[in-house]
Amino acid sequence: MKKEQIYMTGWLAYFGIARMKNTIAEWNGWLRRRIRMYIWKQWKKPKTRVQNLIKLEMEPWLAYRYGNTRKGYWAVAGSGILSTTITDKRLVQAGYFDILAKYESLQVD
Repeated sequence: MKKEQIYMTGWLAYFGIARMKNTIAEWNGWLRRRIRMYIWKQWKKPKTRVQNLIKLEMEPWLAYRYGNTRKGYWAVAGSGILSTTITDKRLVQAGYFDILAKYESLQVD
C-alpha cells in the first residue's frame, strides 16, 4: 500500500464516525477533475492530445476537434472531453486512490 493510501485510510477511519458521505463525494469529484487536468496538461501539444484521445477510443474527428480546443485546462477537465475518455474506472485501474469507495468500505451501519 502506498504511503498516501495509508494516510487516507487512517484519516477516513478517524473521521469515519461522522456521516460525511456527501462531502467525501465532492472531494473525490474534485480530485478526479484535478487529476484529469494534470493528464491533459502533460499532453501539452494538440497533436499529442489528438493521438491520446484516439487511443482512449474516441472517434478520430472528435479527437481532432477536442484536441485542438482553446479551452483552459480546468474547463477541459470538467467537460465531457475527458470525463468520457478518462473515466473513474480507468483512473482506479491506473492506481489512483478512490476515497469515496474506501470511505464506504469503512462505514459500519
